[in-house]
Amino acid sequence: MAATHLKQKLAERRALLVPGAANALTARIIEDLGFEAIYLTGAGLANTSFGVPDVGLTTMTELVQATAAISAVTSLPLIVDGDTGFGNELNVTRTVRALERAGAAAVQLEDQVFPKKCGHFEGKAVIPAAEAVAKIKAAADARHSADFLLIARTDARAVDGLDAAIERAGRYVEAGADVTFVEAPETVEELAAIPRRLEVPQVANMVFGGKTPVLSQKELAGMGFSLVLYANAALQASVLAMQEVLAALRDDGSLARVSNRLASFEERQRIVKKNEWDTIEKGKR
Repeated sequence: MAATHLKQKLAERRALLVPGAANALTARIIEDLGFEAIYLTGAGLANTSFGVPDVGLTTMTELVQATAAISAVTSLPLIVDGDTGFGNELNVTRTVRALERAGAAAVQLEDQVFPKKCGHFEGKAVIPAAEAVAKIKAAADARHSADFLLIARTDARAVDGLDAAIERAGRYVEAGADVTFVEAPETVEELAAIPRRLEVPQVANMVFGGKTPVLSQKELAGMGFSLVLYANAALQASVLAMQEVLAALRDDGSLARVSNRLASFEERQRIVKKNEWDTIEKGKR
């Protein structure tokens, strides 16, 4: 079971690298390259599917649909960014049940005020700790499998400081979280303090251009992190590639100058496993 495998990997505390995917094609590429898990990024879903920023504009239904689409094409454990759970304890319960049914191996829930913001934006606010604890308890009770992982993220570092964020994370563990995620620490020293002060597996989020220092997998493993998110590396790469290729097409009237920036027709078919569909079609003749 994917959730069981993910739980085992996180227990190893080896800073498992987990790239983000906002759609099934990116998930296929991540699996094809040999990664061990996938992160369904909320920011990526908002940017890619709707062309809007990560400011709480997507819905639970849209997230569940994306989860199901990715789960249908990969056997890797899928960690889903569940934002704030889309409401109170009742909404969190429905969100967790729906994501688990759709194929998620883990859900990440955060303690921001709704509508939330990207963890590396200014102007964040968090709900009272007691309210967040109640939502984590509801999420823990809602899951069907005990191996379905609950990742509790706190954005309190930006509001009340690191000590308050770590204190919140500890309360979330007591409420039933399996993993905690202190978002947006701002120094190497702050990063190192998180897994030292919290006993359960920890998440580090590497955001190029964000508030947290970007360290290597080796450095983060040495600190004791279990999971390292590169939530939107593929998205940022694809934006740049599209801009470069389409600008050349606009300016030159052809793709000759940037043909080396394009995956071949054959490679595109391989990634989406066209050969499997060809086999099915042949079998019906």
